[in-house]
Amino acid sequence: MKLRINGDSLRLRVSPSEMARLLDTGRIEETIHFAREDDARLTYALEHAATAQDIGLRYRPHEAAVVLSSSRARRWAESDEVGISGHLMAGERRIELLVEKDFACLDRRDDRKDAGKDAESHDTFPNPKAGAAC
Repeated sequence: MKLRINGDSLRLRVSPSEMARLLDTGRIEETIHFAREDDARLTYALEHAATAQDIGLRYRPHEAAVVLSSSRARRWAESDEVGISGHLMAGERRIELLVEKDFACLDRRDDRKDAGKDAESHDTFPNPKAGAAC
C-alpha cells in the first residue's frame, strides 16, 4: 500500500493482493520507522467495518487509519471504479481522503534494463488506459 500526504489530503493506493487481504481480514497496514526509538514510527492502515460511514479517518498517536464501510469496500473491489473519495472536517480544516486502485504505470518502465525495473508495476491492477495513443 502506498501513502501520499500533501497538505490536508491523504491518499492510499492499494494493490490487488492488498485488496484481497483487506476484504478477507478487514485491515491492511504498513509502518514506517523514522528512528530506532519505538515511538518514532507511523502506521497507516485501511480498514472496512459494517458500521462505518462510506469513508472516514481515525487518528491515534502513531497511527492513521482510513475506514470504509464494508459494503462500499466490496462494491469498489468488484467494480471498475478507480477509487473512493471523501472529506471530513477537523475543526476548521477540511481533510481530503482518497483510496484508489494502484494501476500499472504507462511510462514504459518495463523496457528499462535497470535493476528492479518492474517494482512499480508489480502487483498492480491493469491500467485501463494501456494501449491508448497519446
